[in-house]
Amino acid sequence: MRFILLVLALLVPANIAAAQEPRARPVTILISIDGFRADYLDRGITPNLSALAAQGASGAMRPSFPTKTFPNHYTLVTGLRPDRNGIVGNNMIDPRRPGVVFSMGNTRQSLDPFWWDEAEPLWITAEKAGIRAATMFWPGSEVEIRGTRPSDWQRFDQNVSDVQRVNTVLDWLRRPAAIRPGFVTLYFDAVDSAGHGSGPDGDAVNAALAEIDARIGDLVRGVAALGVRANYVIVADHGMRQTDDVHVIQLGDYIDRDSIIPVEVGPYAAIEPAAGTDERVFAALVGKHEHMECLRKEDLPARLHYGSNPRTAAIICLAEPGWVIYAEPPRYPGIGGSHGYDNADPEMLALFIASGPAFASGVKLPVFDNVDVAPLLRAVMGLPQDPSLDGKLEEVQAALRH
Repeated sequence: MRFILLVLALLVPANIAAAQEPRARPVTILISIDGFRADYLDRGITPNLSALAAQGASGAMRPSFPTKTFPNHYTLVTGLRPDRNGIVGNNMIDPRRPGVVFSMGNTRQSLDPFWWDEAEPLWITAEKAGIRAATMFWPGSEVEIRGTRPSDWQRFDQNVSDVQRVNTVLDWLRRPAAIRPGFVTLYFDAVDSAGHGSGPDGDAVNAALAEIDARIGDLVRGVAALGVRANYVIVADHGMRQTDDVHVIQLGDYIDRDSIIPVEVGPYAAIEPAAGTDERVFAALVGKHEHMECLRKEDLPARLHYGSNPRTAAIICLAEPGWVIYAEPPRYPGIGGSHGYDNADPEMLALFIASGPAFASGVKLPVFDNVDVAPLLRAVMGLPQDPSLDGKLEEVQAALRH
């Protein structure tokens, strides 16, 4: 008899088995579509995302400065702006490690906990609270932060297809409730890559939007077929603006290259003067180009909430939207798209959609800061609010059903 019962249990379809399990809190699935500018949703080519927005809450979200990938992904899961979460740029330096540069492409540094330990991401908070976390890519999710990792995680590999990414999440959710994750992250980079390559209005962006929308449709249908209830929070880290090879500012026209360390360049430049050249570099850059404003980090506008972290370079130069700053002649034409501009630039606004049993239906939120996403996720997962965060639940309270 025991053998027969075992066989019958194995034959029960996954969706029926899930339905028979005790009714638990829905899984929270946080999805990032890198570079999905808020108004891309209005193009009429993303039916699955549009349906989720109509069924739930949506709005344009203001990224934190700098409007770059790593800082904003970490802000979304920590509720702290880059100046407080420690990831102050895609590239950065730390006075405690002279001569070392953190960059997205330098895995020795980007996978070192030293850079990430200044803040606690939600997958760690969830694990500490007994909620199993699984990360299908997210900046920082590969790193052991404060001695902890998510229960399931994947090393980022751009060659892992979008279909494979979705199928990995579905495989995790196919597990019995006891070992099924309660918090999942999923990351797509195709829209950002297309935007850099052809600009926000290029055919490549529209093709990438349609592709990612289809994969999100696959995910939603797949989760439903498993009988798993889910709350979806879909975000982007920043928008995208058209650039070209005419609106270019060359730092070398104002200061000799040996006098500066260009930590980051593009729509904004993070510049560390070489030893003993601070005043000369500052004097050479301030007020020298009508489409670029350079300030000491301590003089940046308070609205940017940026400049107090020791990792922030001494001089920050902001290009006028559409202009880019280079320290070297570019190895490729500047025609395409870019981000990193002032976060007040409307073309930097990012996507936000929240849909599922926890969320109100048909709610359109006013523009809000992306630091508010982490408190919202805490509320959805039943985690306590943290008053020390920069983000506040009150700013997005209207998204919740109750």
